[in-house]
Amino acid sequence: MRLNKYIASSGLCSRRKADELIEAGKVRVDGAVVKEFGLQVEDSSVVEVDGKRIEVSTRPPVYIMLNKPVGYITSASDDLGRPTVFDLIGDMEDRLFPVGRLDYNTSGLLLLTNDGDFSNLMMHPKNEVWKTYIARVKGEVGHYKLNILRKGVIVDGIKTAPAQAEVLRHGNRSSVIEIKIREGRNRQIRKMCEAIGHPVLELHRSAIGDLTLGHLKEGHYKKVNPADIEALKKKAGK
Repeated sequence: MRLNKYIASSGLCSRRKADELIEAGKVRVDGAVVKEFGLQVEDSSVVEVDGKRIEVSTRPPVYIMLNKPVGYITSASDDLGRPTVFDLIGDMEDRLFPVGRLDYNTSGLLLLTNDGDFSNLMMHPKNEVWKTYIARVKGEVGHYKLNILRKGVIVDGIKTAPAQAEVLRHGNRSSVIEIKIREGRNRQIRKMCEAIGHPVLELHRSAIGDLTLGHLKEGHYKKVNPADIEALKKKAGK
C-alpha cells in the first residue's frame, strides 16, 4: 500500500494531510524519515507519525455531519485556545477527521469521517461535487457581478472554475446570494466575493452535493445515511 494511503487508512487524517505530514518529514518507516508519498508499505513495516506508531484501521467507516457554528475551528487543536469542532462531537469511539474545512467565521455543513479514501475522493479537484453556500454580502449585487462569479474570477492569481450564483434577496445595505462551487480553495467564497467588490458579512454552507443539514440544529451532529454517502461517491465519479 502507498504510504500516504496507509496513513489515511489508519484513520489519522485525509490523504492530502498525509502528504503534508510526509513532506514535512514527520513520517518514519522502519525508523527512517521518508518523504516519498508513493513508497510501498509492507504489512511488516513500522510506520510512525510524530513519533507515534500507526496501523491501518480495521474499524468500519463512520460518517457524520455537523452543523458547525461560527466561532469554532476545523482542527483537533488550536495554539490560540479557540474551541474546535471536536469539542462539539465529544469523545467518539472512532478517530475522525474533517472532510475539507470551514473557517472560524463560517457556519454550516461539515462532514467528518475515519475513511481516508472517501475524504480524498471528495476533496480531489477533478471531482464533480457541488458545494452550496449562502452568503450575506455588502452592497447590492447586480446581474453583471453575478455573471463574473458564474464565469470565474481571479483569486490568488488563478481563475476560479465557473460557479452557479443567484441573488436570493436584497436589503438596504446588503444582499443574500447562493453560490455553488466545485473547488475547495482556502477561503474561496470570501475571496470571490471580495474580488467583485462585495465582501462577505456572513457565510453558511448549506449543502454538499444533495446532502443537506435538514432540521439538524446548530452545534449538533448525526450519522450520515450510507445511501447518502454512496450518492456522494457516485457524484464524485467513483
